[in-house]
Amino acid sequence: CSARPITDAVAAAAPAAARALAAVEAPLLALARALEDLLDDEAAELEGADRARIEGSLRGLDRRARMTLPAWRSMLKGLEEEGVEDDPDFVDWFSAEYAFGRVIDAGLRRHWVDPTVPLEAAVIAPAHGVMITSATLSDPALDDPFELARMRTGSARLPEPARELKVASPFDYASQAKVFVVNDIGRDDPRQMAAAMRELFIAAGGGAVGLFTAIRRLRSVYELLGPALAKAGLPLYAQHVDPLEVGALVDIFRAEEHSCLLGTDAVRDGVDVPGRSLRLLAFDRVPWPRPDLLHKARRQRFGGKAYDDAIARARIAQAFGRLIRRGDDKGVFVMLDAAAPTRLFASLPEGITVERVGLVEAVEGAKAFLSI
Repeated sequence: CSARPITDAVAAAAPAAARALAAVEAPLLALARALEDLLDDEAAELEGADRARIEGSLRGLDRRARMTLPAWRSMLKGLEEEGVEDDPDFVDWFSAEYAFGRVIDAGLRRHWVDPTVPLEAAVIAPAHGVMITSATLSDPALDDPFELARMRTGSARLPEPARELKVASPFDYASQAKVFVVNDIGRDDPRQMAAAMRELFIAAGGGAVGLFTAIRRLRSVYELLGPALAKAGLPLYAQHVDPLEVGALVDIFRAEEHSCLLGTDAVRDGVDVPGRSLRLLAFDRVPWPRPDLLHKARRQRFGGKAYDDAIARARIAQAFGRLIRRGDDKGVFVMLDAAAPTRLFASLPEGITVERVGLVEAVEGAKAFLSI
């Protein structure tokens, strides 16, 4: 929830929390000064390994005692002041984390509305030059394809305009990829979603990834999908279910040509699986940004609905980019959300045609395309 308006309980607790943080901060600063004196006084006698350990400790103390704790106290001080308007550069809110139906952690959080402000100050401005590359950096749906990129990288505020270069893809997407939007299943019904993915995954003979925008839906579909794929001889792995990190799951998926994988944004944005190990990708629904307090502030700052569209287009393009990684790859991209607007597919490469079909047609089309 938003940090404002401040309740009486929060206003009463904030000063006590600030004093507690100050009580932690003081001895940390004293320890840091003592270690700095030690490095100075015994410079001629300290062994290299001892000096390295002390310098490492100083870096940790500096980050906590001179950066983190003062920032936390500043946030708490803001809660004590009545009638003070929110800083337009930041979003403050309270959050709670739950486990087994109980609150296990609560916190006061702050984020920059525009995260490129600290990026520019800490990284871009001091550098002699910065190169930013991405296959989805430009947005062909915009009149100026690099407009959003300049805003999201901070280059729009530089004294000199950034140089821009868009290189044509070496891939023949028209012959290497198919895109289907399935228009006859209920995206909110886990049974229909599991059945759709089952038929698509089996038609592809495995080598399939199912992408989800919510962990809860992923787990629901996994429970229904696993037994059916096992009967077909197709192993199924899932982020947030299997006790392995994403990197390990992707390594297994890459090594097994006929396995299937379910995942969320980490799989959507960070998977590199060339060859037949990845030949079909199914998205459960349009990856709209979550309408939380931080996104609402950024949406208001950066263009409203157009900002939402740009984020969704970029995420769809990122997901599609998982399929074609080299010249002999072939892949099928399936959106299982009939409500997906056509405008969101404008970010896909030239030569791609989006076909809106029923599930049966999508399954048959995927099977025929991948068997060629």
